[in-house]
Amino acid sequence: MAYTETTTTGYGTRVGNSFKAIGSGILMFILGTALLWWNEGRAVKTEKMLDEAGSKYVEMENPNKKDASLEGELICGTAMATTEDSLTDADFGVGAKAISLRRSVEYYQWVEHAQTKKEDKLGGKEVTTTTYTYSKQWVSSPIQSSNFHDPAYQNKNTVLTTVEDAEQYAENVSFGAYKLNESLIHSISSREGMDLAIAEDLLAQFDKTTQAAYERFYGIQKSVQQPAQPAQQPVQTPAIPDSIRALLPDSVKAQLDSLQAVNDSIVKSMANAENKKDLQYIHQAGNVLYFGRVPGAPEVGDVRVTFEKVVPAKVTVMAVVDGDTFKPFKAKNGKRFQTLVMGQKSGDEIIEAEKEANNMILWFLRILGVMIVIGGLKGIFGFIETILKVVPFIAGIFGWGVGLVCTVLGVVWSLIVIALAWLFYRPLLGISLLVLAGLLIWVFAFKGKDKLKELAAKGKAKNAEPLPATE
Repeated sequence: MAYTETTTTGYGTRVGNSFKAIGSGILMFILGTALLWWNEGRAVKTEKMLDEAGSKYVEMENPNKKDASLEGELICGTAMATTEDSLTDADFGVGAKAISLRRSVEYYQWVEHAQTKKEDKLGGKEVTTTTYTYSKQWVSSPIQSSNFHDPAYQNKNTVLTTVEDAEQYAENVSFGAYKLNESLIHSISSREGMDLAIAEDLLAQFDKTTQAAYERFYGIQKSVQQPAQPAQQPVQTPAIPDSIRALLPDSVKAQLDSLQAVNDSIVKSMANAENKKDLQYIHQAGNVLYFGRVPGAPEVGDVRVTFEKVVPAKVTVMAVVDGDTFKPFKAKNGKRFQTLVMGQKSGDEIIEAEKEANNMILWFLRILGVMIVIGGLKGIFGFIETILKVVPFIAGIFGWGVGLVCTVLGVVWSLIVIALAWLFYRPLLGISLLVLAGLLIWVFAFKGKDKLKELAAKGKAKNAEPLPATE
């Protein structure tokens, strides 16, 4: 059920806040401008570095054999990334020979969602209505429900146990006859689920502490007692004296041995089933360890821990050979570059992919910078709309106009900044952007004015036309 809170902000407070926002607006404007300038320089330097790397790299034909002639060269080679290091998660007693082990934790919690609606009132007041709703979700960290707005949901969250995320990497990872450095090791992504072999005594300890936490929060849960069923006994193989066994044919002996093996397997399975029956709050499923009563029907407080490992895989490395390992390539402009990608790739493919990624980052930061600049301008001039809030209809019209002007000015200013940055880094394109910005200014400042005069003249002419005669 939704919970609603309503607050009212007076006209004087709103005007005061709008003037305070001028400082924040100026700061946003400066930050947006700096971001735009820095981003253009970053993109140009990165592209030049990639061009230099693309023209200098050599193919490493056989990474399985060291080649002294490649010392200090930027290479591109493909080989299996392998390791002999054994990694162990000490908290759970599981481990494997792997490049990396990762433990990720999720908690089943109540989550608060807020939806806000603001409404201007005559006289300049603002009424803010916030609606809070709640849902149960798996999240990466516990949520403090004591801070929830709805009293009915406060202190509704708990956790049956607290486990930290953890990740560890092998120190020695081979790439043919070479070794990968730490940065390249962290780039390997051949992740798969990890087989769990947690000790029975540790599982029993987890089960006991989880049950205690569950009962503290929910109270003791009494399960329905089922009528006792007679325990199923395994098939017993009759003991045969050795003197008689020696007289039996080999085929009969083999059948008796097979029957005994089946009997031992049944006894072992029944023992394991009995052990798992005792663990009511700990469950294993694949590479997931679940803290809770029923994994298929989670309750608030349940925790699931997922274990993964990075296994040996074929990778392609582009870096500078440094003895028996690698180091980043340093371009003339100071930018550094090294990369590891999964599978077999050519150097040209890697360079092209890096250029595409650089271009995506460039446009993302451009758009972000423009939005910050526009937001800063709206913060600076927002007081105009706020002052007129005594009449919401008039304030809405002026607010739309202020927003439009700030958007146009923000885009124009951003183009100028980008153009100046390109003039500094690449003059030809910078001049083109300056011309585009000037065209926008001319259209907005002069053509817009002429259009308004034209519309006004048409309106006067229409009003001056004589009315048609009436009979």
